Amino acid sequence: MREPDGFRAAVRLVGRAAELARVRDFFAVDADNDRALLLSGEAGVGKSALADAVANTLAADGVLVVRAEGGEFESEVSFATLNQAFLPLLDAMNGLPDAYRIALEAALGFSAETAPEPLVIGNAVLELLNTAAIERPIVLIVDDLPLIDDASAGVLDFVARRLRGSRAGLLAVARSGPRKRLDGIPELELAELDEEASNQLLAARSPRLARVVRRRLLAEARGNPLALLELPAVLTEPQATGLAALPPLLPLTPRLLAAFGARMGKLSPSDRRLLLLAALDGTGDLAIDDLAAAEREGLVRIDTTVEFAHPLIRSAVVAVSTSSERREAHRVLAGGPRRSPERLAWHLAEATVHPDEQVAARLADLADAIMRDGDAAGAAETLTRAAELSPGARERGRRLALAAYLCAEGTGALDTAAALLEEARLADPDIGRCLHAAIAACYVLLGSGGGMDVVAHVLVHAIENVEDPADSALDDALHALNIVCWYGGNLQTWQAFHLAVDRLGPAASPVLALIAKTFPDPARTGRKALADVDAIVDSAYEEQDLTRVVRIATAVRYLDRVGDLRDPLWRVVRQGRDGGPTRRHLTALMHLAVDDVLAGRWDEAARLAVEGLDICGRTGYRFIAWQFQYSQLLLAGGRGDLSTATSLYEKMIRWATPRGVEAAAVSARQAYTLALLGDGDYEAAYRSAIAVTPAGELRSHTPQALWGAFDLVEAAVRTNRHAEAAAHVRALTDAGVADLSPRLAMLVAGAAGLTAPDDTQALHHFERALTLPGASRWRFEFARIQLAYGERLRLARATTQARAQLDAAMLTFRDLGALPWASRAAQVLRAAGRPDPATLLRGELTVQEHEVAQLAAAGLTNKQIAARLLLSPRTVSTHLYHVFPKLGITSRAGLRDALTSLDHGENP
Repeated sequence: MREPDGFRAAVRLVGRAAELARVRDFFAVDADNDRALLLSGEAGVGKSALADAVANTLAADGVLVVRAEGGEFESEVSFATLNQAFLPLLDAMNGLPDAYRIALEAALGFSAETAPEPLVIGNAVLELLNTAAIERPIVLIVDDLPLIDDASAGVLDFVARRLRGSRAGLLAVARSGPRKRLDGIPELELAELDEEASNQLLAARSPRLARVVRRRLLAEARGNPLALLELPAVLTEPQATGLAALPPLLPLTPRLLAAFGARMGKLSPSDRRLLLLAALDGTGDLAIDDLAAAEREGLVRIDTTVEFAHPLIRSAVVAVSTSSERREAHRVLAGGPRRSPERLAWHLAEATVHPDEQVAARLADLADAIMRDGDAAGAAETLTRAAELSPGARERGRRLALAAYLCAEGTGALDTAAALLEEARLADPDIGRCLHAAIAACYVLLGSGGGMDVVAHVLVHAIENVEDPADSALDDALHALNIVCWYGGNLQTWQAFHLAVDRLGPAASPVLALIAKTFPDPARTGRKALADVDAIVDSAYEEQDLTRVVRIATAVRYLDRVGDLRDPLWRVVRQGRDGGPTRRHLTALMHLAVDDVLAGRWDEAARLAVEGLDICGRTGYRFIAWQFQYSQLLLAGGRGDLSTATSLYEKMIRWATPRGVEAAAVSARQAYTLALLGDGDYEAAYRSAIAVTPAGELRSHTPQALWGAFDLVEAAVRTNRHAEAAAHVRALTDAGVADLSPRLAMLVAGAAGLTAPDDTQALHHFERALTLPGASRWRFEFARIQLAYGERLRLARATTQARAQLDAAMLTFRDLGALPWASRAAQVLRAAGRPDPATLLRGELTVQEHEVAQLAAAGLTNKQIAARLLLSPRTVSTHLYHVFPKLGITSRAGLRDALTSLDHGENP
């Protein structure tokens, strides 16, 4: 079977460099061989693609390449293949001796004469090839050798054994296996592509496949290039992106069916029925005694088990069967011995046509098992089938609602969830009281841009009207309501959440009870739960329910304990990358990214944010994207990239405002405050900070206020709002915020140092902040307090101690890439009487030149640099004029890399 042109173009250079070089060398003019080669391999392995590459390579080497290929429609026409091959050589044919010319004209149909004996034609073809090769070497490439006509095959077999020592060559292409033609000539059999090449080919053809889907296709294709290129075409968009489950047996394109099903045509009907049983069984353990015919055809290998020669042969066996044949096979398999409950449920479901509650119940149980394994898409599809087989409207509706919940909460297939919800409503008009239906509806509304008030109403109504307070779905619903309340920031909705949790009393799960105290308003209720935190955090390491792991992380987010959950959260991420539930994968990424920002692992934070945004973009979870933009905004602010920070801030505000997502807007303002502080725009920073919470107040149910507290105090101090700064420190102290975590204790003490009226108190607070257990873990904020401490020490004329704090702060800032903060530390160091040694740059740049270069590298204009350093724009321009040649660059674009090289002691 000849591969299609698109296939041949796509695989031409993937994974075949060694084989291409080998064939090229074989046909070198000075090669000592028979100059006839058979290129063989299984269907779809890329034989024709390699032949194309050989043709192009030889032509580039100056070889004349002529080609022909076999075909079913010409296989009965004598010499049809030779006619194809030699049409380009008509001029050379005219120069042959008359006997050979006349023989070829007759054989190729250019005259009405009777074709002479095969020996004469064979000699004539040899003479034609040798004559054409006088001017330059010639290679004849014949594809699909088994399909060429017998007359041409006989001549080529004759010629192939007489080419040694000539400048002509023959490359024939055929499928692996026994053959009658060109027997005995050298053979190069193409193997399947290796793992690296398979990945490369699949990525080039289908770059947006979900990771779990890519892995499944690689396993099914098993290195076959045709399969790698064509299998993605059989997938729906939800399947390709991981939003819907892949079927147990992948469907095949017509070309794949022809490639992998061709040999079944020789089997008897009874052999094909046996083969269908083996294909649908899928375990390899089926006791089938008589598959000898299939084994002879190379379809299966039989030892102690039945193994298909290629995974796609299983798919082909099923594809050519009828629906009634498949149902009968499933009935037989369901009645077999030693069926596992899971496979029994599947076989019964596939064999059943009419509603059957027993089969539907088995499928529902199977869906639970599938979900426990982390396959939300598979569980949803299984529940959907269970609903189809449910005779009762109520059970059908509830199974559809649960399937919708798994799609909405697990995979992000919100369109599918919406369709399933509509089916559930048609089956059971009261389905709105089902908690899983309500949760699914909330996600669908969020995905479609619904307002937070509407989203909250749907969920609160379902929770308040729950029929059974012991319903296990109530815990899921309340966790969902917690997030909905956070998104909306509506105090009435928060009140409904707290009332619902209080009604449960001791029946509330430990994680739900914890989250109710630590997440909504930790400044007021967080301390009440501190005694329970350690045991719950520790339990995450043995927890098999990964949904509970991410809920624990949410519960301890504002207690700064996510860092204690990194291993369990990475377990969630790894499962998500392998096809596990998408939303909890995103939640784990979000928690890890924020923890990375706070702990100074900024490069990893950036990577996780990009991963999260990519997942949001290809699923229905676009309403979660702002949480990764928040991490990016924090990073941009810390690194002094005000342009990026402003763009992210505006994007978050534009998205959040019309939807009423207060959490996104508040988080954007809290993070943007840092960017404005780094830029030195303290007035704007103060306005941004008090938009989160007023000075002197910790706004109710606004946990972001805790993370922005130090920024608010610094902005107030630097704008001479000392009363407001002091009031805010009092509010933090009165609320006992320092008790919530060592990080918050460090920030509260640092803020107290900023507002202390005399040096003694200030230095005491700073020293306390920096000596708290674990304080140095929060690298950026720790360095900011070191900077503030150093500034105050310098003003107190404690120059030596000031330099120590400033040096340490500057090293951390530089390591993080926090340029504006490093620049500020350098300025204070100079004021303390010692220029930063790194800014001297081995005498090449002056201190001020380096400072100007740093700010320019951060993206500031000359005017902005001048305002920052109290210089004129003309002076800034002059400094840059001198900096560029010293660093060996010609524009601002090269500043960052050149300065980084110098900071690492490299030559520019």
